Amino acid sequence: MRFQLSLPRGRMAHSWAAAALAGSAGLGCVLAAGAQTPEPRVVHGQPAWILRNGSVELSVTRRGGHMAPVTFYRNTREPVQPYYVSPWQAEKLQLDEPVLIPLRGDFFCLPFGGNQEAVGAEKHPVHGEVAGAEWTYAGQQRRRDITSLTLTLDTRIRKGRVTKQLFLVDGENVLYSRHRIEGFAGPTPLGHHATLALPEKEGSMRIATSAIQFGMTAPGVFSDPAKREYQSFQAGRRFQDLRRVPLAAKGAPDADVTRLPARIGFCDLLLLASQPPAKLGASAWVAAVVPDQRYLWFSLRDPEVLPSTVFWIENHGRHGSPWNGRNRCLGLEDVCAYFADGLAASTRPNVLNRAGVRTAVELSGERPTAVNYIQGAARIPADFDAVSRAEFAPGSVTFISPHGARVQVPVRHEFLRSGSL
Repeated sequence: MRFQLSLPRGRMAHSWAAAALAGSAGLGCVLAAGAQTPEPRVVHGQPAWILRNGSVELSVTRRGGHMAPVTFYRNTREPVQPYYVSPWQAEKLQLDEPVLIPLRGDFFCLPFGGNQEAVGAEKHPVHGEVAGAEWTYAGQQRRRDITSLTLTLDTRIRKGRVTKQLFLVDGENVLYSRHRIEGFAGPTPLGHHATLALPEKEGSMRIATSAIQFGMTAPGVFSDPAKREYQSFQAGRRFQDLRRVPLAAKGAPDADVTRLPARIGFCDLLLLASQPPAKLGASAWVAAVVPDQRYLWFSLRDPEVLPSTVFWIENHGRHGSPWNGRNRCLGLEDVCAYFADGLAASTRPNVLNRAGVRTAVELSGERPTAVNYIQGAARIPADFDAVSRAEFAPGSVTFISPHGARVQVPVRHEFLRSGSL
């Protein structure tokens, strides 16, 4: 079943087609009556369930639903594991924020952001209960060429239920995910928090995205020196090119954020506002190429649902616990949110929504809303050093380098809008 979304324009257009999106997949899998829930396996210190097919194996933690490790090309000589796992997993730490306990890979956030400010009677943890509470196993299923895992979580601070579905397709090095939100009524920032492991060599990961309206560095202080954290970007500065991001140091040239890691000792945040679908003509995308390791990672999204990408650039820039100066990772976080500030800042007037960039989704108490998302990996030839553009065709996307090298990836990107595989 497929739906073509015709969305109203105006301030509340982000109620979008909640009913259409929520009902479109027909991909549910539930635990059969009498079936036993499998015991999670401990993976990097956390109980986690495993989903695999011939190409991909992933683990998803019971606490927070964090997805990593993920192994693409799992049955080859050179498997690809692009995601980050925080280094304190084997340590017995008392952590104030639940999201930090399993911190790794990709996880869903609702409400997305720090949520330091209460909204009425609501005071959410960082990235919401969904990122730190314990999920419930609801089943695995094999149907045709699709293998799937379903988890559920009931939220308490704002009442609702979130159903997480992860899908693998035979012959593809792609992960499809779907989060169905029931209840949780009201305006809410949300999104995915994909976090990649950065290589050690400076500038050895190349970042590219689909066309943007503009970029902006985090307003105010993101990394607070009083907490032994340090940022290198100027605060609240707009830019048009990811290769020219203003630095705070007097007289410093602009930073080229398409080449990472860079500027050891700093932790920075910026946001890219995607061009709207009418101008993109296709799905929005982010790509990270590691030429030395001969692979690229990518994410695909519907910019009508997730209009922005937040970059969390962590390069040994936080020295309080549990970071202790040892983290090097890159968050490429596709969201509908006001930076990483959370519910309060995202739901009131701000510099982004005044510029026409949505920062919250109006969730309905009566109609479920679904967020569909795609991540994957592809092997690249020796002459492929970066992505300059992407071409979409039925059932595939082709990434093209500045010198014309091409990598075609089998991926059912139509899933983003139809919810069907």
